[in-house]
Amino acid sequence: MKKLISVLLFCTLLGSLAACSSSDTAEEAEKETSQTDMSGQEAEDAKEPERGSESGEGNKALVVYFSWSGNTEKVADSIAGQTGADIFKIVPTEPYIDDYNELLDIAAEEKQDGERPEIADSINNFGQYDVIYVGYPNWWSDMPMILYTFFDSYDFSGKTIAPFCTSGGSGLSDTVNSIKELEPQAEVLEGLHIRDSSSSDPDGAVGEWIEGLGL
Repeated sequence: MKKLISVLLFCTLLGSLAACSSSDTAEEAEKETSQTDMSGQEAEDAKEPERGSESGEGNKALVVYFSWSGNTEKVADSIAGQTGADIFKIVPTEPYIDDYNELLDIAAEEKQDGERPEIADSINNFGQYDVIYVGYPNWWSDMPMILYTFFDSYDFSGKTIAPFCTSGGSGLSDTVNSIKELEPQAEVLEGLHIRDSSSSDPDGAVGEWIEGLGL
């Protein structure tokens, strides 16, 4: 009888050991599978930032413009489209009036008083750009005074400035020389003038100008 009990106890112990061994094996297998899956996911995640880090590289040109009627904006868009440059619109903190005749009076007063209208936004990482295309309408044979605010706000040392302008027929006037005086440490290139009547389709003139600059 004692032998029978001993045999039964021994069999029970062997069964428990086998179950534990099977459980441990399954747990180890689960860990290995989990680790393999985790390693695969980590490798996949590591590839994603590489694609993002490549976007925007080599973008060293910037188109900056102020446009009241929309004519200068069309030229700016053409330049950005043909060069791949980034683009920034100068927006006054206090918007200009819509009436053209009243606008002329305001522009004349700003010029006479040497005002510096405030710009609503600023340009991040301005230092990364080597070439700055700067566009504006011709107001009273000059740049709008908010352009003077722009030139006062950033360091153009060692940069290349390519001015472009729209007007009814007064051309660039003396604005290129004004920019040279404002930014003596920059290289100021030959400017582009587009008549208001041609601003709706500026691609041809813009393309010739860009090619002539040799940038």
